[in-house]
Amino acid sequence: MKTTTSADLAYDLEKRTAVFGESVIEFCLGLPNTPINAPLITQFVKSATSLGANYGEADEAESKADFRHKIAICRKEAKETKHWCRMLAKACAKEADTLRVLWKESRELHLIFCKIIRTTDANLRRERTAKKAPSR
Repeated sequence: MKTTTSADLAYDLEKRTAVFGESVIEFCLGLPNTPINAPLITQFVKSATSLGANYGEADEAESKADFRHKIAICRKEAKETKHWCRMLAKACAKEADTLRVLWKESRELHLIFCKIIRTTDANLRRERTAKKAPSR
């Protein structure tokens, strides 16, 4: 049985987004359920776990434009997750170190999705230009 290393996760976004969502769930299960924390936890879990769901949708996209749209949703959710990390760090100062790690992972995922969008946009532009060019 092969174990998953951090290097494996770096290149497998399906696994990486799933592991991230699981990590957020596990972390949030240990937080106190106060009137301040409850809505923050809900939002944090929703945005963090939707990364994997939306990436799965992108992976099964029906077109390049559909792929680009779904990856853009992943990017937005990663950015939103960073926000909820920050809010929880304020509400649960004792958990700041763990939240910093989770924030860093959501930032890395955000940057990865930004790069995928830039590359996809460039490829789509190249395809449009090729279609417009007269054939020889």
